[in-house]
Amino acid sequence: MNMFRSHQKGGVTDEMARTAVEVTAAQQVSSKESIPFQEGDAIVYAAHGVGRVDRIGVEEIAGTKLEMIQISFPDNQMTLRIPLSKAKKAGLRKIASREIVSKAMSTIKGKPHVSKGMWARRAVVYQEKINSGDLLQIAEVLRDLRRNVDSLDGSFSERKLFEAAQERFVAEVAVLESKDPATVLDELTTVMKTA
Repeated sequence: MNMFRSHQKGGVTDEMARTAVEVTAAQQVSSKESIPFQEGDAIVYAAHGVGRVDRIGVEEIAGTKLEMIQISFPDNQMTLRIPLSKAKKAGLRKIASREIVSKAMSTIKGKPHVSKGMWARRAVVYQEKINSGDLLQIAEVLRDLRRNVDSLDGSFSERKLFEAAQERFVAEVAVLESKDPATVLDELTTVMKTA
């Protein structure tokens, strides 16, 4: 008589099931610990600017459970849901530090880089910098386009790009410093005029 029972091919033993449960629990704990955002946090989404984390939780989408982050953008009345695993790749980040804002202000005060290339190509580069969500790149756009904003030399598209960059910059700095955006805009305008 055979005292050992062989397991069916492809069957799951009790030990395998316990191991799977332990691994899943450990992954859930480590994913909770590695989440850089919490509900209520102000964040920056590269393509849309400053938003607020409304909710982080598991949702079932097309039969698959995904950990999602829901962000609202009150300025443009938009709500966005992103799988948490894709958040960083999508350009979601925390509000910039004061150190980054200081570097960005130094960039804005710098001498504008004037390119002699076609405006259409430069406009694409400026738009990419704005959409990057990187405060230093946005500062470069402000620095390079500020010369034409108050003068009649600037085109309509230059003004629109400048305003988009300015809006992104002001929104993030206002949240960081807990100030009214109008106050931050006044301070930024003063810095650009004295540069």
